[in-house]
Amino acid sequence: MNIKKSILLRVRIAFLLVLCFAVGIVMKIGLIQFSEGSKWAEMAKQMNFQYRTVKATRGNIYSDNGSLLATSLPSYKVAFDPTRMSDKLYASSIDSLTLLLAKHFKDNSAKGYKRKINNAREAKRQYMLLSRKKIGYQEKKMMSKWPIFREGQMKGGIIFEKLNKRFRPFSKLGQRTIGFINENNRGAGLEYSFNEQLAGKDGEAPYQKIAGGTWKPIFDGSEIETEQGWDIASTIDINLQDVSETALLRALEENEADYGTVILMEVKTGEIKAISNLTRSKKGYYYEEYNHAVAGLMEPGSTFKLATMIALLEETNINLSDSIQTGDGEYRIYNNTVRDDHHGGFGTITVQQAFELSSNIAMAKLVEEHFGLKPQRFLEYVDRFHLSKPLGFQMIGEGRPKVVRPEDRGWSGISLPWMAYGYGLEMTPLQVLAFYNAVANDGKMIRPIIVKEARKADKVKKSYETSILSQKICSKTTLKKVRTMLEGVVTRGTANNIKNAHYKIAGKTGTAQLLEKGRYTKRYITSFAGYFPADKPKYSAIVIIRNPKGARQYGSSVAAPVFKEIADNLYARDIRMHRPMPERFTAAYGVFPVIQAGKHEELKYICDELGVAHNGADTWDWVRAARNGNAVRWSSNQHEQGKVPNVVGMTLRDALYLLENAGLRVRYEGSGRVSRQSFAPGEKVVEDKRILITLS
Repeated sequence: MNIKKSILLRVRIAFLLVLCFAVGIVMKIGLIQFSEGSKWAEMAKQMNFQYRTVKATRGNIYSDNGSLLATSLPSYKVAFDPTRMSDKLYASSIDSLTLLLAKHFKDNSAKGYKRKINNAREAKRQYMLLSRKKIGYQEKKMMSKWPIFREGQMKGGIIFEKLNKRFRPFSKLGQRTIGFINENNRGAGLEYSFNEQLAGKDGEAPYQKIAGGTWKPIFDGSEIETEQGWDIASTIDINLQDVSETALLRALEENEADYGTVILMEVKTGEIKAISNLTRSKKGYYYEEYNHAVAGLMEPGSTFKLATMIALLEETNINLSDSIQTGDGEYRIYNNTVRDDHHGGFGTITVQQAFELSSNIAMAKLVEEHFGLKPQRFLEYVDRFHLSKPLGFQMIGEGRPKVVRPEDRGWSGISLPWMAYGYGLEMTPLQVLAFYNAVANDGKMIRPIIVKEARKADKVKKSYETSILSQKICSKTTLKKVRTMLEGVVTRGTANNIKNAHYKIAGKTGTAQLLEKGRYTKRYITSFAGYFPADKPKYSAIVIIRNPKGARQYGSSVAAPVFKEIADNLYARDIRMHRPMPERFTAAYGVFPVIQAGKHEELKYICDELGVAHNGADTWDWVRAARNGNAVRWSSNQHEQGKVPNVVGMTLRDALYLLENAGLRVRYEGSGRVSRQSFAPGEKVVEDKRILITLS
């Protein structure tokens, strides 16, 4: 008996040892990191089991007002383990389930779905994809309530495999700026430049390989959770992006140009409010293919003359009123000819006129005279203006400027005169804009910025501040002179076609011949860079349009109108840029508080009801009231088509009717009757302009 007990005890001990050993192996497989080459990974492979990466949900990209520019929307693959459900559940609910699947996916009949599930059940397949179509979150919630599926994964066999798809709510608007990133972690734009912040941390989950080579996820609690990416807040204003892109597209289509770019920046902050890059496809439509604004290099042409003039004014004692002889429009330097784009030349003009009329000859002569023996000194100014090296912009892929120097192989006697009017050197549109922005910003040059902060939920994880590249690019005296000349370009120079009566624009046109295979062609890259309003600059912008076809070939006729269209739209949107209406339009009329101005018939009715005598012509639809003794005398308040109406004294209803019919967008403050309007009556109406009316 004791022997039997002893043997039984030994058997039990042996069994327990084997059981512990087996449990130990299982625990090791479940807990150890399955790195390539480890013995546990090899064992797992043999068991058709491995840990696989689970992608983290990518962070969102927001505009400056919180609008979504890019987000990750969850989608799901609908898979099924038909072996999980009991025979009873299968028999009672399979017909209902297959009918719902057929109605929802519309890629198979109810009988087809039932046959597919039956075959998998009989073959004891533990994983099958019900449809190749993916579903959204709301569809997932709905399907979770269907027969069989509502029993969950363990009893019902339903498997919703989550996928994340990148979605841009504004479709192609700012597409290249927002950018993308592919499976190989290559890409462009904000998605690529801020991938480290947006990507988050991937997790791991156990998967088992089943029949057909399919990997089935196993949710056993050992998975490593993902960590969602941070959100980034950009400086892009989606409305201004739309305005800029629309204006650029219209000009490109009208001129059948190769490509165009626009950058809009806030002067004081350096915040980029819009970037648009449109390239013409072989089929003739325009799309965002390449970020010319940040990465594209170009010869700046006459927009570089601003740098030339600042260098001359800082280095020499020339005055804007000094004269310079430009001759008949041609000037020989060695074996090359410098030309002005004006038939017969400009003759003798002042330095100021040379800039405003964009004389290449004048710029070449002045630089040759004052820097010819010290070209390195001129290049020191180019370096000081941050035009010879990248700005260190936040987006990856910024172009590296090309500036030839005396020690370089390509330097020759014509290099410096050419450089004076923007040839023989290359830079990005963003660099040129940053330089013009410095002039608008009282000489302070700041690095442009496009992302302000990275956030996790509502908590700011990282802030990005604007940095100063140069406290002062030139003296106050020089700054005042060049700002006068930049305004002169628009009021009486090459860009006088964009002059307007409501606000001032300051800027410079540019037209550069395209260099192809070492030769300059009769194809051009046109540009306009500047800022507005000129007296109190709020925005700076640059417009580039390459190779326009047809009669218009210059910056003044191709690029400058795009700048003006954008500026007009911004001016109409921002009431703070408007000039206040003269005081003479705010005076009260008579002593009749409710009979001031409005519809003639309605005001007559009020007078009759109050017993107030009135007189005047009955032919006017809109009138103003003035006191005539104890009576009211009417005067005409008709307005000309295309002119701003006088709505002072009117009710809000009447004022809105007249102003909106005149083509103005109205913003109002207060209550009562109109006491003030931001545009004077009789001013020319600009479509979609915003007017502020004050009621009291």
